[in-house]
Amino acid sequence: MRRVGLAVVLTLSLTLALLNVEAQGAGKTATIGVLATDALPPIDSLRQGLRDLGYVEGENFRFEYRYAEGRFERFAKLATELVSLKVDVIVTWGTAAAIAAKRATKTIPIVMGAIGDPVGAKVVSSLAHPEGNITGLSAVTAELEEKRLELLKEIVPRISRVGLIGNPTNSYTAFALQHARPAAQRLNVSLSVQEAHDPATLDNVLDKLTKERVDALAVLGDQFFVSQRRRIAQFALDNRLPSSYTFREHVEVGGLLSYAPDYRDLFRRAGIYVDKILKGAKPADLPVEQPMKFELVINLKAAKQIGLTIPPNVLARADKVIR
Repeated sequence: MRRVGLAVVLTLSLTLALLNVEAQGAGKTATIGVLATDALPPIDSLRQGLRDLGYVEGENFRFEYRYAEGRFERFAKLATELVSLKVDVIVTWGTAAAIAAKRATKTIPIVMGAIGDPVGAKVVSSLAHPEGNITGLSAVTAELEEKRLELLKEIVPRISRVGLIGNPTNSYTAFALQHARPAAQRLNVSLSVQEAHDPATLDNVLDKLTKERVDALAVLGDQFFVSQRRRIAQFALDNRLPSSYTFREHVEVGGLLSYAPDYRDLFRRAGIYVDKILKGAKPADLPVEQPMKFELVINLKAAKQIGLTIPPNVLARADKVIR
């Protein structure tokens, strides 16, 4: 009887201990750091992705946002701030943010919400085996520079000289140019490659492109350019230039077209990575995923303003048309 009684007591004690541990775990609020340039709509998709998985903001998770506002030099300091807060995971957007986060910590898990070429930028060893404390989603946007030039040429066959703007402080720019230059040669188009990384250099670039009288404008994927999207779009409209972009946010404020991965979908899927990591998965064991959805966005208002008619076969391929 004593052995039975002792067994019952031990069982009850163990059960209570386990319940106590579970209660403590259930009561823990995870802190998710977000490192990006601006609070753009895809960040909301990350929030929605977590909601779809049963997370309730303010109850079992909260965000700590750090935005560089188009100034890449701020990323290192902002990443260090998130590390000092001992966040549970950091979600990044863009190459510069991912690099800054990786340099700031070797222990806190990092999820790339979107990055142009994580292998080329040496953020991960490979897509299948990222290694270290970082994983997430690749946007493979560099390979799409060819497609964006093709679209411009298809819409306006007479194009012969395209002004192409890139950010020299963003390692993605070099990868993008490796795809853009051969594509331009094949399409019989010359490129006027210009570099800008802040408002002052962007001023100089836009002035130079005006003097050169380029036929079209192509803007490489870069978070600084997203922060300057209204100004760049207005420049294209004022100069009656067909323009192409990586991010649909450019098109929503007056740019002509964008062709890129669905960034909202990427950030929803980033929520899945965050969930797995919070449940104990190691980033090194989670392969980097590539985009599943791509979208062509066309702004018919912008086309009308610059005197263009979008060919019906191009318009029919658009996933979103702004009228």
